[in-house]
Amino acid sequence: MEVQILKTMKKIVVDLVISREEYLRWYQGSAKTVATRTVDNRSVRFPVNILQPYVTHSGINGRFVIAFNDEGKFIKIEKVSRRSIKS
Repeated sequence: MEVQILKTMKKIVVDLVISREEYLRWYQGSAKTVATRTVDNRSVRFPVNILQPYVTHSGINGRFVIAFNDEGKFIKIEKVSRRSIKS
Protein backbone atom coordinates (compact mmCIF):
# COMPACT_ATOMS: atom_id res chain seq x y z
CA MET A 1 0.00 0.00 0.00
CA GLU A 2 2.79 2.46 0.89
CA VAL A 3 4.48 1.94 -2.49
CA GLN A 4 1.20 2.66 -4.29
CA ILE A 5 0.72 5.89 -2.34
CA LEU A 6 4.21 7.11 -3.19
CA LYS A 7 3.66 6.42 -6.88
CA THR A 8 0.46 8.46 -7.01
CA MET A 9 1.74 11.47 -5.08
CA LYS A 10 2.38 14.72 -6.90
CA LYS A 11 4.96 17.07 -5.44
CA ILE A 12 5.88 20.72 -5.53
CA VAL A 13 9.04 22.38 -4.23
CA VAL A 14 8.91 25.83 -2.62
CA ASP A 15 11.46 28.12 -1.01
CA LEU A 16 9.95 29.95 1.96
CA VAL A 17 11.10 32.87 4.09
CA ILE A 18 8.37 33.81 6.58
CA SER A 19 9.00 35.79 9.75
CA ARG A 20 7.67 34.37 12.99
CA GLU A 21 5.35 37.37 13.38
CA GLU A 22 3.92 36.96 9.89
CA TYR A 23 3.34 33.25 10.42
CA LEU A 24 1.59 33.89 13.76
CA ARG A 25 -0.75 36.43 12.12
CA TRP A 26 -1.66 33.81 9.53
CA TYR A 27 -2.02 31.02 12.06
CA GLN A 28 -4.18 33.15 14.38
CA GLY A 29 -6.72 33.68 11.66
CA SER A 30 -5.88 36.65 9.45
CA ALA A 31 -5.14 34.20 6.62
CA LYS A 32 -5.73 30.50 6.08
CA THR A 33 -3.55 29.90 3.02
CA VAL A 34 -0.04 30.67 1.85
CA ALA A 35 0.30 31.89 -1.72
CA THR A 36 3.75 31.53 -3.26
CA ARG A 37 5.63 30.29 -6.31
CA THR A 38 7.29 26.94 -6.75
CA VAL A 39 10.96 26.72 -7.72
CA ASP A 40 9.77 26.14 -11.30
CA ASN A 41 7.69 29.36 -11.11
CA ARG A 42 4.16 27.92 -10.79
CA SER A 43 1.72 29.83 -8.59
CA VAL A 44 0.46 27.70 -5.67
CA ARG A 45 -1.64 27.98 -2.52
CA PHE A 46 -1.65 25.66 0.46
CA PRO A 47 -3.00 25.70 4.04
CA VAL A 48 -0.84 27.68 6.45
CA ASN A 49 -1.25 25.08 9.20
CA ILE A 50 0.89 22.49 7.36
CA LEU A 51 3.94 24.66 8.17
CA GLN A 52 3.48 24.56 11.94
CA PRO A 53 6.08 21.81 12.61
CA TYR A 54 8.74 23.98 10.94
CA VAL A 55 8.24 27.25 12.83
CA THR A 56 11.32 28.32 14.77
CA HIS A 57 12.02 31.39 16.92
CA SER A 58 12.97 33.23 13.75
CA GLY A 59 10.07 31.95 11.63
CA ILE A 60 10.18 29.59 8.66
CA ASN A 61 13.11 29.48 6.30
CA GLY A 62 14.07 26.77 3.83
CA ARG A 63 13.16 24.61 0.90
CA PHE A 64 10.15 22.32 1.28
CA VAL A 65 8.63 19.50 -0.74
CA ILE A 66 4.84 19.34 -0.46
CA ALA A 67 3.13 16.14 -1.61
CA PHE A 68 -0.53 15.87 -2.58
CA ASN A 69 -2.80 13.38 -4.32
CA ASP A 70 -4.50 13.60 -7.72
CA GLU A 71 -7.43 15.48 -6.18
CA GLY A 72 -5.08 18.11 -4.75
CA LYS A 73 -5.46 16.89 -1.16
CA PHE A 74 -2.42 17.48 1.06
CA ILE A 75 -0.48 14.35 2.01
CA LYS A 76 2.77 15.53 3.60
CA ILE A 77 5.42 18.22 3.77
CA GLU A 78 9.13 17.75 4.23
CA LYS A 79 11.92 20.26 4.72
CA VAL A 80 14.73 19.35 2.35
CA SER A 81 17.16 22.20 2.93
CA ARG A 82 18.46 23.54 6.21
CA ARG A 83 20.38 26.43 4.74
CA SER A 84 18.87 29.87 4.88
CA ILE A 85 17.05 31.15 1.85
CA LYS A 86 17.45 34.88 1.29
CA SER A 87 14.25 36.85 0.90
